[in-house]
Amino acid sequence: MAEASKVTLSYNDGQNSVDLPVLKGTLGPDVVDIRAFGKTGMFTHDPGFLSTSSCESKITFIDGDLGQLYYRGYPIEQLAEHADYLEVCYLLLNGELPTKEQKEHFDYTVMRHNMLHDQIHNFFRGFRRDAHPMAVMVGVVGALSAFYHDSLDINDPHHREVAAFRLIAKLPTIAAQAYRYNKGLPLNYPKAGLSYAENFLYMMFSTPVQEYKVNPVLAKALDRIFTLHADHEQNASTSTVRLSGSSGANPFACIAAGIACLWGPSHGGANEAVLKMLDEIGDVSKVADFMQGVKDKRYKLMGFGHRVYKNMDPRAAIMKETCDQVLNELGLHNDPKFKLAMELEKIALSDPYFIERKLYPNVDFYSGIVLSAIGIPVSMFTPIFALARTVGWISHWSEMISDPTMKIGRPRQLYTGAPRRDYVAIDKRA
Repeated sequence: MAEASKVTLSYNDGQNSVDLPVLKGTLGPDVVDIRAFGKTGMFTHDPGFLSTSSCESKITFIDGDLGQLYYRGYPIEQLAEHADYLEVCYLLLNGELPTKEQKEHFDYTVMRHNMLHDQIHNFFRGFRRDAHPMAVMVGVVGALSAFYHDSLDINDPHHREVAAFRLIAKLPTIAAQAYRYNKGLPLNYPKAGLSYAENFLYMMFSTPVQEYKVNPVLAKALDRIFTLHADHEQNASTSTVRLSGSSGANPFACIAAGIACLWGPSHGGANEAVLKMLDEIGDVSKVADFMQGVKDKRYKLMGFGHRVYKNMDPRAAIMKETCDQVLNELGLHNDPKFKLAMELEKIALSDPYFIERKLYPNVDFYSGIVLSAIGIPVSMFTPIFALARTVGWISHWSEMISDPTMKIGRPRQLYTGAPRRDYVAIDKRA
């Protein structure tokens, strides 16, 4: 980060002004450093932080206008095509792609940590069977700090590394067991010899009475979903993890806070909303009327367009290819729900109304279809998002903790409440 120039802010009185440095990053727009502005006795006001850089980071870059997403400088298209999820995890955590030996050691270490302490299973039994899996995940992940005391010293780099391995390794196990508990099924343990994505499918769907063979096409599709959701810069949940971590909270508590934030329907529930929309439309014959209703502002179109990407979501094209592969593998192209989805896609990509507004299918549209085709229930979509995003959260947390200039987050406010007033005795109040 270099100081590029400065901007001068002048007051209405024409006499006073303040110089603010302009900082230049590797990519993206320049940033005005407003830290000195507080000395004027005023603060800036930016609800939602839409024009505010809250930190300096080397992890992920997004250019929404150009439709670019880079992990550590590598385009997401290249990583999704050539790398598996654990290779991407290594990259996000360490800043560079691993050598063959480093990759083998990393994979081995992650898989060695995927078991849960046996007493943790008592937590599952404390929840109602119909509890949402995200509620279970928030509770169980937060409770990990009660079991793994040897990775709670956030100032020790080795402790931070061990915590990262444990979180990446155990989140699929926790998510799968939350699903199994909800269904009244026996909890499955990870199986040696399976990949990260294969193990998740095995823990989700295998039963003691029938051998379960993981379909490699489905495992690859799930691995790609993990990769595409691994990080997304300073979004709401990542900012939550950073703000929680700035207080010195342990990493398990911080990741639990991120999961809680992701649970919000405006954040992690987008692909879940896609399937609900398809169910509400009901039949392919009703698609044209529904899309007209979208134009007339009677219906909301889920899974199209993106708050960040003003052009095409770079992850969408990758997921479209994956979606086609999964539907072909499972012979579902003629399934009513998926025919309906493809008709929505066709209209959105050909109708000038949607093209002019850049309402293209995004990653949530295709990933929702893929997860549904695999047999994963809608209630598990956000938990899968959470386990994929964990490596991004822990990478940002570790980057922040390693920064010697880190300060506890303390946003200011524009107070619009009552001015000072004196207490009135209860028998004298109007």
